[in-house]
Amino acid sequence: MTRIKSGPTKHARHKKVLARTSGFRMTKNRLYRVAHEAYLHALSYAFEGRKNRKRNFRSLWIVRINAGLRALDPTYSYSTFINRLHQAKIDLSRKTLSELAISHPTVFAKIVEKTLKN
Repeated sequence: MTRIKSGPTKHARHKKVLARTSGFRMTKNRLYRVAHEAYLHALSYAFEGRKNRKRNFRSLWIVRINAGLRALDPTYSYSTFINRLHQAKIDLSRKTLSELAISHPTVFAKIVEKTLKN
């Protein structure tokens, strides 16, 4: 069988990795071996960051809802509010509730009143 050299394929692969690491610092954007390692780490950090973003937004929404509740009644807590929402069968996401608490406090106050009745 004939021998096939992998020069062009390897060169293309190296160019692709170096192009993707073009903004990295020091030798991480010039030397293939170092750049490839940095690129693999960057991929894992990006994956982790996408998961963390969801976590961060959820905690932000919770803080906003709690702040809206405390503005209406200082003794009313977030956990009690969420529990009473479930009991009243009001299905609103935390994102929506936080948006209401910030942008439309009167509507948020009406939702809180409905949970207090039950």
